[in-house]
Amino acid sequence: MEKKEFISIEEFCTYYRIETAFVRALDEHGLIELTQTNQSYSIEFEQLSMLEKYMHMHYDLDVNVEGIEVISHLLQKIDRLQSEMRSLRNAGL
Repeated sequence: MEKKEFISIEEFCTYYRIETAFVRALDEHGLIELTQTNQSYSIEFEQLSMLEKYMHMHYDLDVNVEGIEVISHLLQKIDRLQSEMRSLRNAGL
């Protein structure tokens, strides 16, 4: 079994100079998954790219967490539809 690597959100937020409340809000909306150890929250390294995308949407484009949730849902739907189209093309339909 592969060992997962984590970074504390406090460390992440300090590095990027963002609010920990924003990262917790993303967790509350199901956009990322935080792991709580003692009284600290951490995030898996695998999720950092998504967290960075959400961070840029929020801080650079001024999109609120609810808007990020909608955008994320629509992008996932587009990915599923594109995958389905590729499958149908490959099947010759």
